[in-house]
Amino acid sequence: MTVTTAGELPDGTYDVVVVGAGVVGTAIARELARHPLRTAVVEAANDVGDATSKANTAILHTGFDAVPGSLESRLVREGQRRLAAYATESGIPVEPVGALLVAWDEEQRAALPALAEKAGRNGCPDARIIGADEVYRREPHLGPGALAALDVPGESIICPWTTTLSYATQAVRAGVDLHLNCRLHDVSRTPDGEGDGHSLRTSRGTVRTRYLVNAAGLHSDTVDRALGHDDFTVTPRRGQLIVFDKFARDLVRHILLPVPTALGKGVLVAPTVYGNVLLGPTAEDLDDKAATGSTAGGIAVLREKGRRIVPGLIDEEVTAVYAGLRAATEHDDFQIRAHPGQRYITVGGIRSTGLTASMAIAAYVTELLAGAGLGLGEPRDLEPVRMPNLGEAFPRPYQRAELIAADPEYGVLVCHCERVTRGEIRDALAGPVPPGSLDGLRRRTRARGGRCQGFYCGAEVRELFDERAEVQRG
Repeated sequence: MTVTTAGELPDGTYDVVVVGAGVVGTAIARELARHPLRTAVVEAANDVGDATSKANTAILHTGFDAVPGSLESRLVREGQRRLAAYATESGIPVEPVGALLVAWDEEQRAALPALAEKAGRNGCPDARIIGADEVYRREPHLGPGALAALDVPGESIICPWTTTLSYATQAVRAGVDLHLNCRLHDVSRTPDGEGDGHSLRTSRGTVRTRYLVNAAGLHSDTVDRALGHDDFTVTPRRGQLIVFDKFARDLVRHILLPVPTALGKGVLVAPTVYGNVLLGPTAEDLDDKAATGSTAGGIAVLREKGRRIVPGLIDEEVTAVYAGLRAATEHDDFQIRAHPGQRYITVGGIRSTGLTASMAIAAYVTELLAGAGLGLGEPRDLEPVRMPNLGEAFPRPYQRAELIAADPEYGVLVCHCERVTRGEIRDALAGPVPPGSLDGLRRRTRARGGRCQGFYCGAEVRELFDERAEVQRG
């Protein structure tokens, strides 16, 4: 297994190179690892899941409101089943809290029957309309004026960080090369003895491959154009979110959704598996694919909308504010296409449902590769992984007496806000896909992610991180 972050890339030609190590790219790598192939992933960042995937709204969708008959609808439904089972097997925290699509005026209430009918066509026959009395029985802290809601019991919340890391861990353990800090500059076609392959010039040298999968997220249209295609344009859609403290958790029992618009699902209020409450996202179409900063205007909009949905939420402490960019395109469906003559698959236009659909996208892309001529060989079962639990609904290491008795480091708290132990930090730093930064360590452990945002534990966490980096250098 190989994870590289510096130096020249290996010689030789890969069977498949995946560009992008977000949740979709790592899912594809994991699926390809089931076959006897030489596979690599190249990623510009210093960690997996470091772009769009880290700022996901962390919902395991049913796909109830997707366009019926679309590729997205099919892959979200299939992906939800796959990921729910995989999460149970791998220890990824999931909580089936259900969702309420709340109507606040007569126009929105009139739209609910069509949304219920769409949900049925999308394989969610248990979605039903409920009246205001039931809405308030189930969500007593909801703001005044709700007229009705569409109840979608199958919606869940999930940990997006652990999902991406789990895919990458299995892929690397099964022999996939993961090249981080490896920004793609351009792609050219090269003969490989059996037909045309690809030569990828990166910030760390050149890598060659017979087949190429473009899972570059916000930059997937750039890669597509480099290979002569102009099928879609990615317009980065910024979503700003507010994370409220754990004291707010009792205010919200379900994922609270608005009636969707053309710009997306709108501003939601949702619990998280970490015990917080999310408010957001905004939907701002931008030109800058690096504009992940929050704005005073965006936060003000969220607070105004949050005050109507759950008024008490606005009086709660804010733990963090963040923003992510979604890879929106001019199309209302995933842009996944095979170009067999080029031995090239593009995986573009993957929006917030990409987390849910990731495993199904990976299986679909693997089928497309086979259809483009790649001999997959006999599949094999991958060695199971068991990821560290980051969810509040399941026992954490500091709560497990038998674990602490066997290894006292699991009883030494470093981050008191999030109850993260020295043993968890040690394990993350020594993992098969170690963090490339303190933020990467936070996504693996929650350290520095609580109320004080590292004010108390930051120095010790950095010391542990630097010690590990020194060992790796030495």
